[in-house]
Amino acid sequence: MSQINFEHPLAIKIRKQIVQALNDFNMIEDGDKVMVCVSGGKDSSVLLALLTEIQRRSERHFEIEAAILDQKQPGFDATNFKVWIESLGVKLHVIEKDTYSIVKEKSKGATFCSLCSRLRRGILYDYAHNLGFTKMALGHHRDDVVHTTLLNMFYAGQTAAMPPKLRSDDGRNILLRPLAYVSERDIEALAADWNFPIIPCNLCGSQDGLKRQRVKKLVRDLEKEIPNIYSTIQNALGNVKPSQMLDQALWDFKGLKPSPCEPQDAQKSSEPIA
Repeated sequence: MSQINFEHPLAIKIRKQIVQALNDFNMIEDGDKVMVCVSGGKDSSVLLALLTEIQRRSERHFEIEAAILDQKQPGFDATNFKVWIESLGVKLHVIEKDTYSIVKEKSKGATFCSLCSRLRRGILYDYAHNLGFTKMALGHHRDDVVHTTLLNMFYAGQTAAMPPKLRSDDGRNILLRPLAYVSERDIEALAADWNFPIIPCNLCGSQDGLKRQRVKKLVRDLEKEIPNIYSTIQNALGNVKPSQMLDQALWDFKGLKPSPCEPQDAQKSSEPIA
């Protein structure tokens, strides 16, 4: 396990992108108690480490703790991961719930991700609320946001993404995605250099033909022709023009009338209509 180098060029780049997202969406305020939901993977681990550095530099006073869900997957061992988390000066909560058996039983012949995600989400929501956390930080990055947008368009018939800041449906939790501006490739490269412990997952990514994998491959293939495709789609999500869409709840198409004011440069023609 190598020493964490916060002065690594990629660490500096990603930290600045996180700070930009935090400021753009007013994610963290004075007095916040933030629960960073870690999975043992690269994304949430990089987020947690850089949030501790941001906390150290910030004039705002807020607390950071981490939480990981032990789903009772065979071979799950958080020992080394816990040591690494604590080396960052962060307390790690290990929540033990056997969702693995439920997912394996209920998802026969289907993909695991949807049910697994719902179960995890409910457990983490309850835990954060019960322990008085004011915010929950998730490790979704820019590429996740883009892929989710396309998944919703292709398979759900709706234009929806992963917002950087969201109130949960039950109203009890505020969810944050501080990595919303960060590319997956940058996270992968930094994680490889930092070489922190990874806890493998026997559910996510263990099945072939997942829709998310197909969409990711599609965008990566298009990226060969359109190098900035991820940034372009991300910019589009922040540049929505309701009058150019088809959602009648956002724009009154039926009641649309021509403007009563004639344009100043318009000139009435005296020529007869042919």
